[in-house]
Amino acid sequence: MNLHEHAGSEPILGIDIGGTGIKGAPVDMKTGELLKPRHKIHTPEDSTPKAIFAVIEEMIAHFDWSGKIGCGFPGVIKHGKVLTAANLDGDWVGVNIMEKMKAFSPDGVAVINDADAAGVAEMRFGAGRAYLEKKGYAVMMVTLGTGIGTAMFIDGTLVPNLEFGHIEINGEIAESRSSTIAREREGLSWEAWAERLNVYFAKLERLCSPDVFIIGGGVSAESQMFIPLLNTAADIVVAELQNDAGIVGAALAIHHSV
Repeated sequence: MNLHEHAGSEPILGIDIGGTGIKGAPVDMKTGELLKPRHKIHTPEDSTPKAIFAVIEEMIAHFDWSGKIGCGFPGVIKHGKVLTAANLDGDWVGVNIMEKMKAFSPDGVAVINDADAAGVAEMRFGAGRAYLEKKGYAVMMVTLGTGIGTAMFIDGTLVPNLEFGHIEINGEIAESRSSTIAREREGLSWEAWAERLNVYFAKLERLCSPDVFIIGGGVSAESQMFIPLLNTAADIVVAELQNDAGIVGAALAIHHSV
């Protein structure tokens, strides 16, 4: 996905599927702004394909939508097929979500990894714009939430499906000990959580050596509580689109094929 290409002007319905909530809104492709208030539906406890598709249908009905749809999914997506679904029901693995989505929008659909979607949105309309034209720059978006999502861009081109939230650190999956949910579940202080994040970011720097990290997710609204405690060689900037990034990036996927 090359973000130097321009998106079209037709509004797109962006849908962001998450482990705890499914959000959507029509997106202005010229500005990245939501054309109507964001609508959120809780992710069903029974997060099977049937249950999630029922929520997507409800989302489409809420906006009375008949146009193109872009969808962000919390797992590896390759050629429209789900290869992993760590925070949803295991029945998702092997489902061709792209083909299933065509039933909702014959005019056009796109499906993208949810962390990649957030990164795409920030690179096009948010904190990543300043780095889009910098030659040789590697930018990594890290979304802290139910899990940890990662998206990397080199010279403005997405490297899809990295899923570095699932790397092992000290014998544990990174997101199980360092996500926002882990902080809340264990009652960690900001300082204790930052220590875990520092270990995680050090691992990312050893693997990828990014020039800059963009920190997103709902907790980025409280960035002043933990970002000053982080020690990285790379620069750190706060995401600008926050919880709208996944919706906007999902919509952008229509015009920027992965």
